[in-house]
This record gives sequence, C-alpha cells and structure tokens, in this order.
Amino acid sequence: MLAYVFWHRAALAVTGEEYEDACRRFHRGLAIHLPGGLTETACLRAANLPWLGDGGAGLEDWYVVEDYAALGVLNDAAVGRGHVSAHDRAARLMGEGTGSIYRLLDGVPELSPVRVAAWISPARGHDLSRLDDFLADGIERSGGSLWRRQLALGPAPELCLLAAEAPDGLRSTRLPQGWHVDFDQRAPV
Repeated sequence: MLAYVFWHRAALAVTGEEYEDACRRFHRGLAIHLPGGLTETACLRAANLPWLGDGGAGLEDWYVVEDYAALGVLNDAAVGRGHVSAHDRAARLMGEGTGSIYRLLDGVPELSPVRVAAWISPARGHDLSRLDDFLADGIERSGGSLWRRQLALGPAPELCLLAAEAPDGLRSTRLPQGWHVDFDQRAPV
C-alpha cells in the first residue's frame, strides 16, 4: 500500500471555511466514484505543518492506493470527468502546497480513526531495518499505521505514524539520540 500525502492551505484572500468546503466536496466525489486502485481518502485539519512554507496550520490530504500504477489512475481521475469541477474549485482557492509518497510499513491503512499524527525524523545514518517493530510498539493494528517516505515531492519527514492516540513506541525516553518527533492532532474536515 502507498499513500500520496498532500499538505496545503488556502490562499490569503480565501476563508478557511470556503477552502475546507471545496476540499470536502472533492474528497466526497472521489469517495463516491473511487478510481481504480484508490482505497480511501481523507482530508484532515492540522494545526502545525512545519515543512509547509513558514509552518502553521493547514490541511493534510491522504490518498491511499494499492500501488504506483494506481497513483497514475488517481492523477487522471482527479482532473477527469466527474471530478474536474470540484478539483479545479479547490485548486483555485489553494495558496501553497507540497506532497510526498509514503509506503505502509505496519498497521492497517484506515484513516477514519486517525486523531494523532507523529512525524518522525531519524538521525542521519541510523539503521532503520527494525524500525516498524520499534515505532509501532503499542499501536492498535486496527487504528494505527506506520508509513515511510518513498518519494519526496518537497520537504517532508521520513516517517509518519497515524493513530487514534499516541503509542508507547514514541515516548521520548525510547527514541534514539538525534531523532525528532512532531506530534499533532488531526481532525477530519
């Protein structure tokens, strides 16, 4: 499983409510007519996105797909028949955005129970071979998932753990020296 994650915010002259409504309509349309290989989408409100411009609040879209081929199908469908109007409206209202592709390492890619995102930046040169065992410790498999960046389309952390609540594996006393974690609450738009 892969996820295209897109962080974005409204243009300066656009209200948050107007922008969120446009994004909600786009995601609702995709959910009604799922393109081949797309399993789930979510648009989440985030209070802190340090890798987006100067940081601050914004939105975080998750598009969970079966494989890289499904990313191409999603790309074509997003601006194709049935979705182009909603996509173009949201795009016109958008200010800045960046994204990355992540691969599922552990857990179940269910986005509806997500309330916490932990963005993890390991120290350079650290062995990541047993990473999923270490970081996923304490997550409930039905309500949490661990993702690793595969393709950076802009600045983004190496790892993400999504969960209903912060797991034991991410206690600061357990993290190796030099690692950094940003915890942030998530709420559906």
